[in-house]
Amino acid sequence: MKLSACFIAILCGAVSTVSSFGQAEGDFTKANQDYAQGHFKEAISGYEALARAGQWSANLFYDLGNAYFRVGDFGQAVLNYERALALERHHPEAIANLQIARDEAHALELQQSWPERYFQFASVDQYSIAAAIAFWLAMFATVMLIFARRRSATLIASLIFCLLVSAVAIYAVYTLERGSNGSALAIVTGKNVQARLATADTANSILALPSGSEVKILSTRGDWIYAGLPNNLRGWIPAKDAQQVRL
Repeated sequence: MKLSACFIAILCGAVSTVSSFGQAEGDFTKANQDYAQGHFKEAISGYEALARAGQWSANLFYDLGNAYFRVGDFGQAVLNYERALALERHHPEAIANLQIARDEAHALELQQSWPERYFQFASVDQYSIAAAIAFWLAMFATVMLIFARRRSATLIASLIFCLLVSAVAIYAVYTLERGSNGSALAIVTGKNVQARLATADTANSILALPSGSEVKILSTRGDWIYAGLPNNLRGWIPAKDAQQVRL
């Protein structure tokens, strides 16, 4: 009896999952149809509803970026192209349209450090996997050395090499996560945003930030964000005027 109840529960859960997936596919198709017919605001509503429901994919954010671009909201367009690339680094259409949207908005970009530029050829996940594999190979080599009758120069060299690879990969993860394209990256989506010296609209302005500009969230205080800015500056901007790329 208990097994039957468990089977029914699993079956109901599977049916519910399939139903939700089918509903999401239908909503995505409807939003695409709205976009194709030039109903960009309706398409935005459909794509945003899917995003809020957690139906994230590179293509969803790419299409949402295109819809915002068509209505002239370049800040939101840049944000969603960036979100598409956060999920799929090598999305050629998102890369191309991101640059077009930045150019249209005259958006400012954060400067990358030289280690960031050097480590850009792989993703954080790939570096994490490399670090884990190299670490366990180093542990295996260590065990082999402990129990070996004679210490092999090749084994010692392999141990050193694996530890070096693991250390470099860990440093790459740290650099990329804390860099200009890391987890703290946010996009200015407000209009005529001014970065200020203090958390007040009357404070002196440090830098004008066109919509679509990149900032790095350092801390928050109430309704304000303290951010790293382009041109190696720092200042306060209203929290409502910027959105973090990583959801």
